[in-house]
Amino acid sequence: MFGIKQASACIFGGFLLAMMILTRFWYPFDFLYRYDFLFLAAVAFQIFLLCFRLESPREAVVILIFHFVATVMELFKTSDGIRSWQYPEPFVIGIGNVPLFAGFMYSAVGSYIARVWRIFDFRYSSYPPMWSTVVLVTLIYVNFFSHHFVTDIRWLLIFASLLMFGKVQIYFKMNRVHRKMPLVVGWLLVALFIWFAENLATYANVWIYPDQTDHWQMVKPSKLVAWYLLMMLSFVLVSLVNRPMIYNEPTPHYEK
Repeated sequence: MFGIKQASACIFGGFLLAMMILTRFWYPFDFLYRYDFLFLAAVAFQIFLLCFRLESPREAVVILIFHFVATVMELFKTSDGIRSWQYPEPFVIGIGNVPLFAGFMYSAVGSYIARVWRIFDFRYSSYPPMWSTVVLVTLIYVNFFSHHFVTDIRWLLIFASLLMFGKVQIYFKMNRVHRKMPLVVGWLLVALFIWFAENLATYANVWIYPDQTDHWQMVKPSKLVAWYLLMMLSFVLVSLVNRPMIYNEPTPHYEK
């Protein structure tokens, strides 16, 4: 049941990754660039999910927010002066060096968090004040830009996240009762799966890092740090729409 519910939460990301891999090896449309097709396919799938009520309007709002936030970062990271990664194929639907479908890759993470939050009926214990989480992820987002010019503080941010969220337990319901795990462990596991997906996406030539220009090789494990921080940013953004609820221990019932 846990696996089925997780797969349901990943429906948008799974569709997008499947399209990336499929079009890498078989793409029959000469009149439409592959990146533009991926953008149109993502939009069409979003409409499908909403029409058949597989996604709520609130979750669609989360995806829209992520698309905007991610596109701004993509424009900076792919700019001629930075070139942290690049999109090697041509496109029409895009801004600068960024095809617009790129924002959907981050939106897939936001979609997953919003859906899994609802599907597993998340509750929390020892959750920090909302303002402090917003301050932390704002610094994380700024550091994605500023570390190119000043000192990179990602390890300080990770340490701060452990202090802030280290005691937080996340309670999730698969059937009738809530089970729990440390929230930070959950973030690490999701970051690991995103890294696996990133390897597949770069192999499919969706985007490439500088060391993959001549031939494909696995994405460096150090990218897990960036995905962990991005995971935290994504989680807090979703929490602004789905406010965290406190878990209350059920009252014991004793038979007479």
